[in-house]
Amino acid sequence: MNYVLFFPDEMRAESLSCYGHPVMRTPHYDRMAAEGVRFEQCHVQNPVCSPSRCSLMTGWYPHVAGHRTLWNLLRPEEPSLFGYLRQAGYTVHWCGKNDLYSPTAMRQNVHGWEHSQGAHCGPSVDQPGSPAYWGFLSLPFEGSLWDTPDMRDVCSGLRFLRDRRPGDPPFFLYLPLSMPHPPYGAPEPFHNQYAKADLPPLRPSGLAGKPSLYTLARRYRHLEAAPDDLFRRVQATYLGMIGYVDWMLGEVMRCLEETGLASETTLIVSSDHGDWAGDYGLVEKWPNALDDCLTHVPLLIRTPEGAAGHVVTEPVELFDIMPTVLELAGIQATHTHMARSLVPQIGGAPGDSARAAIAEGGYDRHEPQCFEGRPGSEAIFDDPLNLYYPKGLQQQEQPESVCRSVMLRTTAHKLIRRTAGEHELYDLELDPRELNNRYGDPSLAEVRRSLESRLLDWMVHTSDVVQYQHPRGLPPAWSDPDGQRRAD
Repeated sequence: MNYVLFFPDEMRAESLSCYGHPVMRTPHYDRMAAEGVRFEQCHVQNPVCSPSRCSLMTGWYPHVAGHRTLWNLLRPEEPSLFGYLRQAGYTVHWCGKNDLYSPTAMRQNVHGWEHSQGAHCGPSVDQPGSPAYWGFLSLPFEGSLWDTPDMRDVCSGLRFLRDRRPGDPPFFLYLPLSMPHPPYGAPEPFHNQYAKADLPPLRPSGLAGKPSLYTLARRYRHLEAAPDDLFRRVQATYLGMIGYVDWMLGEVMRCLEETGLASETTLIVSSDHGDWAGDYGLVEKWPNALDDCLTHVPLLIRTPEGAAGHVVTEPVELFDIMPTVLELAGIQATHTHMARSLVPQIGGAPGDSARAAIAEGGYDRHEPQCFEGRPGSEAIFDDPLNLYYPKGLQQQEQPESVCRSVMLRTTAHKLIRRTAGEHELYDLELDPRELNNRYGDPSLAEVRRSLESRLLDWMVHTSDVVQYQHPRGLPPAWSDPDGQRRAD
């Protein structure tokens, strides 16, 4: 069995037609849902790129080994899905961005990697200081659909597929794309594919129960005075970017068919987290914001002999991909992890209705090395004209706005606890868009206590991982030239 993981950056599930968006058209995602299994409620373990990907590859929650920041990537001694596959004889090939391995770990776990350089967006619509600029809006790409860095990476992956020959080792092709990560822009006809007037209503800004980080993010990005029209333009362009990603997925699916690999390849489509994309009057994401539009991502799996058109409505977690692939490949994990294999569901079984999805994010004051915007973190945070400068500035001046936070989400309720307070509780059956924070509502007091107790138990169970046991006793001794007995 071969594997392809098509992995766009910052794609939320609700913006796909197969997840119910009333305007969006994503025919290749729809086809994946029809030919494979669609997981209705897949949630990431962190709303930021690097921590989410580290969890995906290890089956660990971010706090287990401190993979909670942009810079603490997987190290050579740490287990990962690609390491297991490579040791089992798979060719692991990578075409796209990183945000996962340290350089040394990359060489250890991956056979080959390619990444096309260049900006993945057009020029900014406006100059620094305008809401459109801080809102990440861009003009359309110049050139054709084939000229973007993402499509060049996809083409590298297509060449890899077309170069496979009978007798070659099985492979895992990883396609981590940059889109639909902002800045918001795409090549035509996708950039202007959707009119802002045709969109359903966005989640409003200024909701009384939301944490202060939302107001602060709008203030630091100069978005408070922006008209609603700006955020509808943002979302319309974001949908166009997803339409372009859908087109690229179609090229991958077509190549698998033309090469005859489709009948012996499992295709997995997901993402590392979502995007506000104008909802709540915000753009991009935030390290400890845990709204569904940030944690809820698509997960579609098509595998030979697997179920077709099956929908799993129960919660699952992104890092479940790791044990799922290992089980399909017949490989036994030799490290302690918390993820669950989805092989039964790929075969048509239901999920676990009692399961909760859990995500976490944010930093403590005593760990300044984690915060964006600190001196020496990245040059983008030193340039007041850079799009990310306001984000780093807010974290440095308002550190409590990025405090440690954790989310527990069942099918009916979502609880978010923050070390700085401003907790959240939502009745998802009555309020699926998370507009009415009912944390202090007496009528939900018992629900809150139950979820908080469950969250405490989860933290106890996942507080660390124990390595597989090694023999006890003293190490063997050896004699040096002067006859002294010394430890090995």
